[in-house]
Amino acid sequence: MAEIREITSGLEFPEGPIAMDDGSVILTEIKRGTLTRVKPDGTKEVVAETGGGPNGAAIGPDGKIYVCNNGGFEWIEAGGLTVPHGIPESYTNGYIQRADIDTGAVETIYTECDGNKLCGPNDIVFDAQGGMWFSDFGKIRDRDRDVCGLYYAKTDGSLIKEVVYPIQGPNGIGLAPGDATLYAAQTFEARVWGWNVTGPGELERVEGAGGPLLAGPGGGVLVAGLPGYQLLDSLAVEANGNVCVATILNGGITVFAPDGSSVEHVPVPGDPVVTNICFGGPDLKTAYITLSGTGKLVAMDWPRPGLKLNFTR
Repeated sequence: MAEIREITSGLEFPEGPIAMDDGSVILTEIKRGTLTRVKPDGTKEVVAETGGGPNGAAIGPDGKIYVCNNGGFEWIEAGGLTVPHGIPESYTNGYIQRADIDTGAVETIYTECDGNKLCGPNDIVFDAQGGMWFSDFGKIRDRDRDVCGLYYAKTDGSLIKEVVYPIQGPNGIGLAPGDATLYAAQTFEARVWGWNVTGPGELERVEGAGGPLLAGPGGGVLVAGLPGYQLLDSLAVEANGNVCVATILNGGITVFAPDGSSVEHVPVPGDPVVTNICFGGPDLKTAYITLSGTGKLVAMDWPRPGLKLNFTR
């Protein structure tokens, strides 16, 4: 196993890491309500105050950072870990934000789709046309939970549409090389689903007809699932198409071949709440990983390069 290097600690439930061209990593601190830059020497600076619960984040075609804001959580300390639990009294809905990291200005772009409010936007990825795919994980209450979906939207606020509905607990979302396939990971079900992308915001649907090919949510095809009690969080894609999903409880990164032919677990010791991964460095072979329960950003050498995102900065 490659050496794991701690970049910084003291973060308040970090998520949504973005490897920047200058070697820094910008990430969200969900509990703190900020976008925070972590420099290579581990020093930190807040670049934008988002409020709520900033979750997944990605650079858009305009160089600004788009944030999936889940609206916030209540928090508990358990076994030396900080974990989300419950919904704060201030919660009304989730939303998509745009943050200018040069000025710190933050604006809200979307709060609903077709009259239905966004509940807990979670993860986000941009296609080459500059459109954003994002997941809405929803909120979990004592006796019920939201029914969720996957969405496609334009950055100028002119279009948002629900593309996959219903799907329970969609978390990580990503695109294959060439934007050919959309992937989404379900947290509690520990499954990864894929859809062929036929155009901006358009997916091919597979009809279930029995036999080995059964249609999943929204006509998706099952890539693979995990046995036992493991939870899947956010994800990144390798240049060769492998889907790398942060895995909670069995703390680490699970690497799924795009055809489901192999599943490999890369352990990340020290925190069972491993929530996200992104690739950076000059050869995209540095994996930056968020350990949210202990508030750390770590890095490790990855054996293969990550997929270059459509927009970087």
